[in-house]
Amino acid sequence: MASSLLLLLDDIATVLDDISVMSKVAAKKTAGVLGDDLALNAQQVSGVNADRELPVVWKVAKGSFVNKLILVPLALLISFVAPWLINPLLVVGGLFLSYEGVEKIIHSLKHKKAKTVEAAVEEKIRTESDLITLENEKIKGAVRTDFILSAEIIVITLGTVAAASMLTKVSVLSLIAVVMTIGVYGLVALIVKIDDIGLYLTQQESGVKQSAGRGLLAFAPMLMKILSVVGTAAMFLVGGGIINHAVPFIHHFTEDSVAYVEEIPNLGSIFGALTSVLINFAVGILAGILVVIVVALIGKFWPKSSKA
Repeated sequence: MASSLLLLLDDIATVLDDISVMSKVAAKKTAGVLGDDLALNAQQVSGVNADRELPVVWKVAKGSFVNKLILVPLALLISFVAPWLINPLLVVGGLFLSYEGVEKIIHSLKHKKAKTVEAAVEEKIRTESDLITLENEKIKGAVRTDFILSAEIIVITLGTVAAASMLTKVSVLSLIAVVMTIGVYGLVALIVKIDDIGLYLTQQESGVKQSAGRGLLAFAPMLMKILSVVGTAAMFLVGGGIINHAVPFIHHFTEDSVAYVEEIPNLGSIFGALTSVLINFAVGILAGILVVIVVALIGKFWPKSSKA
């Protein structure tokens, strides 16, 4: 009886050790996506009233947990029943991210700022009266984007534990899903409240705290502008990266290009990493433009075909 108990404990310890090691490996592999996820979501939930920032982040975080609850069992099922389907689904997600990135750029180019005081007042009134709709749109957009990024994280993690037992797969996937979600949205909440933290510090008696607070207040709007640019760029990088890894000839072209550039003396490794990023970025932009064109053509000709 005692020996059986010891064997059981030894098996449990072995499984826990495997889960710990594989979780660390998976966390390292998904770190890049985590950075893009952070930039995208911080940019997605920005622009709402200060008193609504944390509630919006919380709603998006809950949506992210729901995404993981869907994706983890789905990924396990697909990997068991139809593993060939994972890459095509990821490509669809990559195309969608790239499409959204191009759409954001087009929207920003078309957006006209109010040129008169009257127009500015009208825009402000319209925005305030439509606050709930604006929040819901931001939440839906952020959760939709999170679904694609979460899918990539889950698939990368699944690849890491492909040869492990089912218990280890489920444990590692669940652990990564929870840790990534808490980590991303905890940081997003901190980012969107930087200005409030700065305001609080300026009201303290300590001169050092007041200086730090003024620095945070000056830094907050710059950070949000940076995140807006980085978030859009991340859509192309992540979308292009997914397509790059899933389409063989693009992936081989990237590998050959990186290998060629890495032969440059002294700076080869730096240029090699930069080459990979630039190719992913270019693939994302081109894919997004192609999808926008296809969607526009469908929108133009579909009504005619439906009337016929």
